[in-house]
Amino acid sequence: MNKILKKILFAFIYILAIACEDVIQIDAPTIPPKLVIEASINWIKGTSGNFQAIKLSLSAPYFDTQIPPAINAEITVTDTSNNTFVFTEDGDTGVYVAYDFIPKIDEEYTLTIIYQNETYIGTEILKAVPSITRVEQENDKGFSGDETELKAYYNDPIDEENYYFFEFINDKNSLVDLEIYDDEFTNGNEIFGYFSKEDLNPGDEIIIRNYGVSKRFYEFIFLLLQQKSDESGSPFETQPTSIRGNCVNVTNPKNYPFGYFRLSEADQFIYTIE
Repeated sequence: MNKILKKILFAFIYILAIACEDVIQIDAPTIPPKLVIEASINWIKGTSGNFQAIKLSLSAPYFDTQIPPAINAEITVTDTSNNTFVFTEDGDTGVYVAYDFIPKIDEEYTLTIIYQNETYIGTEILKAVPSITRVEQENDKGFSGDETELKAYYNDPIDEENYYFFEFINDKNSLVDLEIYDDEFTNGNEIFGYFSKEDLNPGDEIIIRNYGVSKRFYEFIFLLLQQKSDESGSPFETQPTSIRGNCVNVTNPKNYPFGYFRLSEADQFIYTIE
């Protein structure tokens, strides 16, 4: 190879190396922050249900890693007997708590949030849930034969339309798997919530929670989970498209919120992997 050709080749490689170091800026579309409402009132069986918490945050650009809290809001929940429960913010965290909530099955509750001079309202009914009767484990399952499967059984009430929301929480790493079920084809039968995962070891604890939910919440969470590849983690993470919940902005309807107001009786079962 002559000297001229060597110089041309060296110059080409140098230019290519510099080009590979260029930073590509992606201009993601931005919109004004919207209120994100995480209002899950959960009455776990065997507890009073008096302590409840509601989290408010603001939507952020897609690539942001920090989620700003929505502070200084006013939050109340009211039942049909005009009992009003005031949720007070815990510092400047965007987490609002109440210690006197009174849960009642099939009671209708109205959530009212006043934030930055706009009023948001959502209405929902507290739904019952049957108890988890037993959990069965099977090993060496899945396509590769290295997954552990759990089935959490419960008895679906007959002559009712029921919807269920399951959480399977790995106590070791706090990872959450979410599942939803309806009883369209299993009404009145013993059915189960299903969980399958690799890398589970004997002694690992899985916290299993089953929530009774409304049909509207079932449809809402179904659409959210369809947008996630593994149906795990928080359903209120950044989504490819916006799915509206049951809360509306009555002051400025165009400035609609994200999130949902849900009330559920819940049953919890802690299972130790064998």
